[in-house]
Amino acid sequence: MKSSTVELDDPYFFRSRDSWREPWPAYRRLRDESPVVKVTQDDDVDFWVLSRFADVFDAARDTSTFSSAQGLVPTKDAMAMFEDNAAPIVMMDPPDHTAMRRLVSRPLTPRRVALVEDAVRAFVDERLDRLADAGTGDIIEILFKPLPSFVVAHYLGVPVTDRARFDDWTQMIVAANADPDAGGDLGTGLDATMELFEYATGLIEKRKVQPGDDLVSDLVAVGEQVATPMWIVGFVFTMVTGGNDTMTGMLGGSAELLTSNPDQRRVLLDDPSLISASIDEFLRLTTPVQNLARTTTRPVTLHGEEIPEGEKVLLLYGAANRDEREFGPTAEELDVRRPIDRILSFGYGAHHCLGAAAARLQGRVAIEQLLDRFPDFSVDVEAGRYAAGPMVRRYEYLPITAG
Repeated sequence: MKSSTVELDDPYFFRSRDSWREPWPAYRRLRDESPVVKVTQDDDVDFWVLSRFADVFDAARDTSTFSSAQGLVPTKDAMAMFEDNAAPIVMMDPPDHTAMRRLVSRPLTPRRVALVEDAVRAFVDERLDRLADAGTGDIIEILFKPLPSFVVAHYLGVPVTDRARFDDWTQMIVAANADPDAGGDLGTGLDATMELFEYATGLIEKRKVQPGDDLVSDLVAVGEQVATPMWIVGFVFTMVTGGNDTMTGMLGGSAELLTSNPDQRRVLLDDPSLISASIDEFLRLTTPVQNLARTTTRPVTLHGEEIPEGEKVLLLYGAANRDEREFGPTAEELDVRRPIDRILSFGYGAHHCLGAAAARLQGRVAIEQLLDRFPDFSVDVEAGRYAAGPMVRRYEYLPITAG
């Protein structure tokens, strides 16, 4: 095993835009040669990276050693934008995290999520009607970006007229800390965050007098002693940023996989009942959130390397989900019949994504309808364009031909 310190501009890390196109060889090299590696640039960017499935899986589960309370990005000021008691639920540790998660989890259980399937299917069909009329277009704009926005807005009770604003805020926040040429900077991300916080505060006030059947109303109803207005704002932040672009990434990546693997597409066309079980395989290979950071609460020794207490550790989900040690020699290939016991696309343990059931529903319905209506569709990967940002791997533009 090789141990090394690498510079921040090393292509292993902090990808953005076109450098997201093919990260897999670099990930493979990390897993094989440097499963624990330190990245150093300056006083604010100094962190470790884990890339093998077993190591990332164990770290994701061990919240007492790998804490989320200092933020999920590998910079030391990751919590600067949040006021006291306003940190999103994903940036909390048990037992506080456990109590707050219990408040918001009921509407997002698989049983409750299933109740919105008809609305999701109708939305997908209406958007695909536009593709049918045009024959070609940008599938991100047509379906893969508006679909998750529709679902998130549904759960938050956001009026239809305001939903486009969520896309703008999400794009700016995700692009924060991206390369300067992409136009993403920390100031822009902070501005977008503040605008989102202001909007969410107004939505909370509205729900105090006009409650609805939505998550914001549910949280307002429990009282400020349990869920303060600022904490609800933090939860809205989590829903908007965590539920939009990540789903766009999964859907765009799945369309690419179906285009480049016609044999696997044929399996699903011949037996559409397999689509539901195959969603985790698409999630595994796309892994929209490629990495998130934790902070060590004690010294940790892995593969002969000691990570000191108080260090940021990047969990490289995108590499871990393609680890041959976990998924066998075909780990980097699409196999829609692959039996999967566990993946890291939603994290794991206490921080397993609250929106996992909603994400699986969106993925299943979108792929079912896309294959049913356009069995010969193709996307132009070479013409596709990846979005800025170092954490979420997603297309921002992907041409499609209906076939």
